[in-house]
Amino acid sequence: MKFLIKAAFWLSIVVILLPSEKPAPAPQVGATEAVSAATAAMSDVRRFCVRQPDACAVGSQAATAFGQKAQSGAKMLYEFLNDRAGPTDTGSVGARPATGAQKSQHTLTPDDLAPAWRGPDPRRDPRRPA
Repeated sequence: MKFLIKAAFWLSIVVILLPSEKPAPAPQVGATEAVSAATAAMSDVRRFCVRQPDACAVGSQAATAFGQKAQSGAKMLYEFLNDRAGPTDTGSVGARPATGAQKSQHTLTPDDLAPAWRGPDPRRDPRRPA
């Protein structure tokens, strides 16, 4: 249970810090109002919207902003993963040409096919002119 509370706390911190796609309107909730709303909610869990309509309104605004940021973050993560994913073609048998494997176009010259020299440079004898 303690793990779940910690996970929910850190997840909410991450969601709050995520940038959103839509420019958010100027927050109508100040820090002191948010703290007082949280205190009122904790003190009166049952029917607190009936007894504390201001606290319910502030909490509703905060929850809406949190939900929008969470949705925006999930969308950004989805798009990021889609962009990074490989091609969607699975290379199944039906996608291949009916003639079998693709034929080579034979565009390389014999010089292209020859391996490049990868050995060390030959030593130069200082006594011999180049």
